[in-house]
Amino acid sequence: MLLEGEVAIVTGGGQGIGRGIVDCLAAEGANVAIVDLNGETAARTAAELEAAGHRSLALEANVTDAADVERAVAEVLGTFGKIDILVNDVGGGVRQRRPEGKPRGEPLTFIDIDEEAWDGTFELNAKTQFLMCRAVVPHFIGRRYGKIVNIGSRLAVIPDPALFTYCVAKAAVVSFTRNLAMELTEHNINVNCVCPGDVLTPVIERAFNRAIEANPANRDKTPEDLFTEVAGPRTALGRIQSPEDMGNAVVYLASEDAQNITGQALYVDGGQTMV
Repeated sequence: MLLEGEVAIVTGGGQGIGRGIVDCLAAEGANVAIVDLNGETAARTAAELEAAGHRSLALEANVTDAADVERAVAEVLGTFGKIDILVNDVGGGVRQRRPEGKPRGEPLTFIDIDEEAWDGTFELNAKTQFLMCRAVVPHFIGRRYGKIVNIGSRLAVIPDPALFTYCVAKAAVVSFTRNLAMELTEHNINVNCVCPGDVLTPVIERAFNRAIEANPANRDKTPEDLFTEVAGPRTALGRIQSPEDMGNAVVYLASEDAQNITGQALYVDGGQTMV
């Protein structure tokens, strides 16, 4: 196993891409601490790992809050005695309020972005990674060892006016990764980024299930069918990605097979950034 006996923290590990990462890390022998705002999903994931013979820890924490982050990291160290791998998966967008008088159906533009949506999106995607790294890096420096994998997005390099703030925040994640990697090279710490393309997560699956129920023409289709119809044409390989695809990439970057890779962004997107 590539990660036998290593200890990994995965933020947002209770569901979606984070859950795929957790499962792949555990399958390669890592003990995984699942840090999630939703304590129930974290606990359920940890219980399932334990039932499968993997050691794990569930922690409910808000990783946009420095005190919560410090508490969670301290608890991981208290339970496992060390940390080898940090995966920063928490991210997402904050819903943009439609300006008064702007008709529904008319696309929002840059000048419509409100400060709350901007700040909230950067808080979820950039501040969370800053706070987690700030809490864990001193431990890595002390051991002269550590692997950090940040989760970005294909949208870090593909402009999308409908997701303006999210695109810019994910570009910040890539820049944060490269700058931190440069600073930590002297301490034998690797810092990389995985940038997913279109991933079929449970949240997306539920949305497409609603689309199937609402449209009789879709009744014979699965959520994966509909998602492939939407995402396939903008993907060079013509197929969508799974949370486990991201997990496999994280495993590689967290392993000694990738010991000479740092400061890189790996686009696991089926070739979307080429199309």
